[in-house]
Amino acid sequence: MRIKTLLICFVLLVIAAPALAQLGHPIKGAWSGEWWITRGQENRVLLEFNWDGKQVTGVLSPGPNASPLQNVSLEPPSGGVAGSMNAWTLHFEADVKDQAGRTVRHVVDGKLQNIGVENRFITGTWAAGAQKGEFKITLN
Repeated sequence: MRIKTLLICFVLLVIAAPALAQLGHPIKGAWSGEWWITRGQENRVLLEFNWDGKQVTGVLSPGPNASPLQNVSLEPPSGGVAGSMNAWTLHFEADVKDQAGRTVRHVVDGKLQNIGVENRFITGTWAAGAQKGEFKITLN
């Protein structure tokens, strides 16, 4: 009976492991949402984050007007374990051309939440030049 129980546990583990592995690095993937100074005047955002096994990289607005992310950092909760369900801190910067063709520095600080599930989201502050507001993006 004990061998049968161990065999069943092993089979369940083998079946569950690929499903868990598909989640991958907590930030990897395409994210979309908005940043705003005043609600009702949201700015749409699309971000793509990658993980090469050592560092997080990414782009803001993938496509012909893409802005590579700079100074990207993603840190687990302080004093916590990397797999913790608490919020992780995210920071990145990007130089984006405005409608007049001038470069505007974007500085973003947020908290990655719901890390253990597919409906992860990030909220925090988004500064574009002298303008500062809030943002929320979700994993697509």
